[in-house]
Formats: sequence, C-alpha cells, structure tokens
Amino acid sequence: MKIIEKIKKRQAAPHSCRQPVIAFLGDSVTQGCFEIYNDHGRVETTFFPEEAYAAKVRHILSLLYPSASVNIINAGISGDTSWGGLARLERDVLSFSPDLVVVCYGLNDAGAGESQLERYADSLSEIFEKIKASGAEVIFLTPNLRSDDSDYRNPDKLLEGCVRSVAANERGGWLQKYLEAAKNAARNADVRVCDCNALWLRMKSSGVNTNALLSNEVNHPTRELHWMFAYELVRTMFE
Repeated sequence: MKIIEKIKKRQAAPHSCRQPVIAFLGDSVTQGCFEIYNDHGRVETTFFPEEAYAAKVRHILSLLYPSASVNIINAGISGDTSWGGLARLERDVLSFSPDLVVVCYGLNDAGAGESQLERYADSLSEIFEKIKASGAEVIFLTPNLRSDDSDYRNPDKLLEGCVRSVAANERGGWLQKYLEAAKNAARNADVRVCDCNALWLRMKSSGVNTNALLSNEVNHPTRELHWMFAYELVRTMFE
C-alpha cells in the first residue's frame, strides 16, 4: 500500500516529507474500551486507549521506522455505529488529512438485526467513497466475535442482561450477516479488507474458547488480543 511508501520516505528524509497520518474510525474496541461495570443502573466501560490496537500499530511502526513519527488519530467512540461514523467522518477524520483510514464497524450495528442491515452497508459504502475522494487509502477491519454464552450468569442482573442480549444476537448469526454485507461493500469500492473476524472464527472452530478472550464478557477483546489486530493491520499495509 502507498502508506508504507510514505512512511519509508519520511524515515529517509524527515525534514523534507510530511508526517504520515493514519486515522482509525470505529466503536468502543477502536477507542480502547475493556471491562464494563454497573454505574447506578447504567452499563459503563473502562477506557484505556493506550492499550487499543491503534496505539499498538504505532508501536510496531515505531519499531520498524523509528524516525518516521507516524501520527495516529484514534477516532473510535464507544457505542458508535457505521451511520454515526458517517455523520462525524469529516469532523473527526478527514479534517486531519489522513493518508490512511482504518474503518471498523459491526459489533454495535449487528445488534439491530435485520432492520438496519441495509443502512449499515449503505453507510459503509458512503464512508469508503468519501475517504477515497479525499485521496486517502482505506482498510476495512473486521471485528472480533462477540459472546455467544446465552447461559451466562452474573450476580449483577444488569450486566447479565447485557451479555445475554448480545449472545442471543450473536447466536442468531447477525454479526456474520453484517460483515458479509460489509465485505461486499468493500469489494464494490475496491477497499482492502483486513479480516480479523475470520481469524476469530478459525480459532473458535479449532477449539479456542473465544468467549474467554473478551475482557468484558460481551464484545471487547482483551488487551493482549489487540496485538493481533495491530499485527494484521501492519501486515495488510505491507501487501
């Protein structure tokens, strides 16, 4: 991808090349949310953006190109959807004139089931179109699996209800239906896909308890699993 050429040039001549900019547009996983808790009747999350895959991408690129100083914009927002990302795309992403935008949506969108599937695909298509029109490259990153444990028990009934609701949606196959629509939109827009969801499916089919890889027991991967997203994204950049 062109982003690697830009980083390479910056590494070789930092005084004469613009600082490369990589922006990340997505939801709570992108932002760096992990555990959840009951805050006076509301489900709240912990925030550790320094543990998110965007920060880990910066770490890997700093090891490979120590003087390139790649600028990372984390535009993830907890609870966001693709149509929410479309609405704030200009303000939170394109205003920084990024060279590459990583887009990751699906975990929250899929919770709506059939009613928002078309809106999800249309929103992603418009996001891809607007990013490419700005001159930036795009990678669509598919997210992790969510919990499918419908028998989950928790003394806190609010948290138990949250897990059970997401698990029912996951067992209904809605995330996979949404991601198929997303990958189709990416193909139509000639957008590269970094398919980490396929890795999670492979792990699950190989006997891995993927529910145990979720820090909040719902949909946020553990801090360690963010390294997988980061590695796969950097590998995609080198393709």
